[in-house]
Amino acid sequence: MKKPILYIILPILFLSLTAARVHKYHMALYQIEYAQEKKMLQITARIHIEDINKGLAKKYNKKMSLGEEKQEPEDVNLLKEYVASHFVIKVNNQLKPMNFLSQEIEGDEIVCYLSVKNVSPIKTLDIENTILIELFSDQQNRINVIVSGEKKSFLLTNAITSKSIKY
Repeated sequence: MKKPILYIILPILFLSLTAARVHKYHMALYQIEYAQEKKMLQITARIHIEDINKGLAKKYNKKMSLGEEKQEPEDVNLLKEYVASHFVIKVNNQLKPMNFLSQEIEGDEIVCYLSVKNVSPIKTLDIENTILIELFSDQQNRINVIVSGEKKSFLLTNAITSKSIKY
């Protein structure tokens, strides 16, 4: 009778101990699309709310409330400042200012909408993204770029924080 109980308890014990060691996966997704008729890059960033709140709290030494009922306008302003300093785009070797349009919450993600205006036909696109890299050593920023219907994807990490694409 003791053996069947052991066959049930041991796997449950093993699974509960290994589950405690599983490290959370830190990933954000960025979609960059060139709207040629508008001469604009349209950018969508999807970042886990808990991760960005921790990152901003660490950087600005302030408890953050993005995505919560008690979210303050200052929280959004700090988010805009953080994104502007950690996500940089050059088009044809020229640094382009990024406009933070808005943000919304979808599930456990904050979705940020950005744009880069006055973009001439793209020959080279340089992207640097260090968002949350300083907080999580395993942070991965997945970038999808669509220019003239051609999609290119790449991953930026602690080891590789920028990528240059030629068209």
